[in-house]
Amino acid sequence: MIPLEMMPPLMFGGLVVFMLVGFPVAFSLLAVGLFFGFIAIAEGFFGVPFLQAVPQRIFGSVLANDLLLAIPFFTFMGAVLEKCRLAEDMLDSMGRLFGGVRGGLGYSVIIVGFILGAITGTVAAQVIAMAMISLPVMMRYGYHMRYATGVLAASGTITQLVPPSLVLVVLADQLKTQTAAADVGSMYLGAWGPSLVQIGLFALYTFVLSRIKPEWLPPAPQDELGPRGWALWKQCLQGIVPAAVLIFMVLGTMMLGVATPTESGAMGALGAVILAALRHPEFNRRDKIFFRIGMVALVAAALLGAFVEGAKPVVQGALGVLYVCVAWIVIRASQIKPLRDLIVLSYQSTMRLTAMVVFILIGSTCFSVVFQGVDGGLWVEHLFNGIPGGWIGFLLVVNLFVFFLAFFLDFFEIAFIVVPMLAPVAQKVLAPQLEPLMGSPEAAASASLVWFGVMLCVNMQTSFMHPPFGFALFYLRGVAPKEVKSSDIYWGALPWVGLQMLMVLLVAALPQTVTAFLDRGTGGKVESGDLHIEQPAMPDSLPVQKQDDEQQPELNFSQPEEEKKK
Repeated sequence: MIPLEMMPPLMFGGLVVFMLVGFPVAFSLLAVGLFFGFIAIAEGFFGVPFLQAVPQRIFGSVLANDLLLAIPFFTFMGAVLEKCRLAEDMLDSMGRLFGGVRGGLGYSVIIVGFILGAITGTVAAQVIAMAMISLPVMMRYGYHMRYATGVLAASGTITQLVPPSLVLVVLADQLKTQTAAADVGSMYLGAWGPSLVQIGLFALYTFVLSRIKPEWLPPAPQDELGPRGWALWKQCLQGIVPAAVLIFMVLGTMMLGVATPTESGAMGALGAVILAALRHPEFNRRDKIFFRIGMVALVAAALLGAFVEGAKPVVQGALGVLYVCVAWIVIRASQIKPLRDLIVLSYQSTMRLTAMVVFILIGSTCFSVVFQGVDGGLWVEHLFNGIPGGWIGFLLVVNLFVFFLAFFLDFFEIAFIVVPMLAPVAQKVLAPQLEPLMGSPEAAASASLVWFGVMLCVNMQTSFMHPPFGFALFYLRGVAPKEVKSSDIYWGALPWVGLQMLMVLLVAALPQTVTAFLDRGTGGKVESGDLHIEQPAMPDSLPVQKQDDEQQPELNFSQPEEEKKK
């Protein structure tokens, strides 16, 4: 007979064994969950009806979860932008803009990685695109190989943290407790501070290295930088301005409360198709006229709706013109064969990733239902409550645990397996630390989950950079020239992994980097603009309800007698 307190560690150990064997994670979760579910029924820990919660949660929390619809939209947007040569043009213009400075190519890679991370959200595409474009240029100008490979891999992983990261969407879905939750908008707001600080750390490391070892990061020859002045700035703006508009469509509308994450993802997907069509040489002058008319209609609708009262018919007419122009651009994109092939490939990659995520979610749902049924939540809570050092010890142990798990597991697997177990404990341990910052226990409870989630997101960036298992290093090895040694790639990644771990410490020590943009609680005070509902005073004695004439009529849904006779 297996005691109840041994079931949670046995389930976790069984899952580790399945994954070490090489069995797919989604099916490992399903197999372990069902196997230990049958054992729990045989031992009498719960009955057969308890397993009805598995299909109910699969249909209610996975298949009917509107939030998860944002994943295919963001994936499709990134896949389209990956294939429309946006990264190539931005890297070329930024490289020529900063190339005359020591480490200028490194700065350009970091900046472009940040911009691409805000519009693509795909590590593989970003690392491959930037490595294929920038690595030969860095080698030609004499950059040290370890720095060149390290900055390319690290800048590609920035997309894990910069909104609209898929990791933040998944973490927001998993960071839920009975009393609080971390929504996608709060996760995006909380991630902006750490992502900007991380960019600053990368740029600072490049600057310091260019002063300590200037021969590692030489400036590019002036005669190879091409034309300067307005022509160069114009080329830079042609890549940055459309990207900034797309970022606002995705993030700005969501943070302003205009659109939900799913709606903003749909706008981003449509915007990516329009941007890819605009950049294609077969998109002719007539098509661009439609695009300009659509932009004028959009601006007119926004201004009239914001500043003119009673202009609703005019706004609707302007939006109608906008829809016609967008429909024209999409139809033209389907008529241009290279663009049509690009969209088809993007659909295929989106389907593969979405199917993988859904299957892992179904498996993790089965595992977590059985795990909670055998008191796995209590086991995890007691396990981490016994850690010395309070909340500092909790964060230290959890981050080290996730850091080493990232050697073997993908971020999706960590998010679906580990995060649901840790979320209740994190809220209980971290919420008291944030209550002075947030102003109320309710706001602190939600903010603690956001803080914990962003910290894990920073930590899970390292899963792509771990030598020798990091996927970013594999992608880089696959596209790097033969003269680039694997040892240079691995040794070059170590300083950037150290910077990412330093970022984890900064987020843990300074929660203000995450909570600075979050809504504060009122802490018992009612400020202007807050909705305040007062409960009416209860009388000493309630009137006795009369049972005769004053009693409220009952609702009768039976068929009237006249209808029955007919």
